[in-house]
Order: sequence, then structure tokens, then C-alpha cells
Amino acid sequence: MSQDSLRQILSAQLGPAYPPSYFSTETEMLGSIPELDSMAVVGILAAIEESTGISISDDEVSADVFATFGSLAAFVESQAGG
Repeated sequence: MSQDSLRQILSAQLGPAYPPSYFSTETEMLGSIPELDSMAVVGILAAIEESTGISISDDEVSADVFATFGSLAAFVESQAGG
């Protein structure tokens, strides 16, 4: 999954206040974006799974994964096997 695709998913889940251009590698997410609550996390993970065909188990996801856009992108890349 490209980082651009991930930006699109985040923007769609978090709303128009967060366009894809909002997210850079250093963008702080969890604790910094009020809209990023547990329901948003579930929606984001579901969209990633649907888009990539990978399955992400709950025990692999931690707050660290959603700390920054870069950490989320790295996690998705590791889940996708590359």
C-alpha cells in the first residue's frame, strides 16, 4: 500500500479537516487528532485490510502504531510483507 493510499484512507476516516496533504511522516496522530478515537482506529484498520487484502490481528495493534503517520505507514508495510 502506498503512503498516498494510506493518506486517502486517513482523510476519509477522519474527515475534511484532515486532507491527505495533512499527513507527513512526522505528523503526530494518537493524542493529537481528537477525531482519532477507538472507532476511527477500527475503521482505518478495516479500510487498510479491505484495500490490501491483508489481515491485521488485534494483538498486533498498539498505541505506538498510531503514534505518527510514519509509524502507521511502517506498520502497514510490515504487515504487507514488504
